[in-house]
Amino acid sequence: MTFLLIFLGIILFLVVFIVGIFNRFAKNRNLVKDAWSNIDVALKRRYDLIPNLVETVKGYAKHEKSTLEDVIKARNSAMQVPSDDINAKIKAENQLQQSLRSIFALGEAYPDLKANTNFLDLQEKLNLIEENLERSRRYYNGSVRENNTYGESIPGALFAGMFNYQHFNFFEAEEAARSNVKVDFS
Repeated sequence: MTFLLIFLGIILFLVVFIVGIFNRFAKNRNLVKDAWSNIDVALKRRYDLIPNLVETVKGYAKHEKSTLEDVIKARNSAMQVPSDDINAKIKAENQLQQSLRSIFALGEAYPDLKANTNFLDLQEKLNLIEENLERSRRYYNGSVRENNTYGESIPGALFAGMFNYQHFNFFEAEEAARSNVKVDFS
């Protein structure tokens, strides 16, 4: 009888242990998805703002058509990536961020554009969105760190395949986005 109670106690412990591991995977995955939804909202606000920004710049920088087309192309590409494909979305967003930087470089090159109140208003709104995006990105990256660490360490790594562990990429600026944009008008 004592042996049976010990055996049932061990089985109960293992069940509770495995349920705890499963719940931790589910919690981490949901935290990452929640964090990504905050980023997704900010990205959609940025997508809505970009056409107005491009139209404002068009009037002042007519011969910069390729720069403006690159921004619209990057925006459309980023919008077409499904929101639930987080890793692909991060890559597309980094390309869009780089093209947006070129528009603000145009603002520096055209004093009339830089003084335009509509451009300044749009630039301010975009800066607010970018600040919100940065806060959301930090929260997302923390959630990803927690998820990835648990899925790649013991005991999570032992059960990762069984519980459909998903590795997520960090949302960081690409190396190209960290460099200064060069504008040449020669």
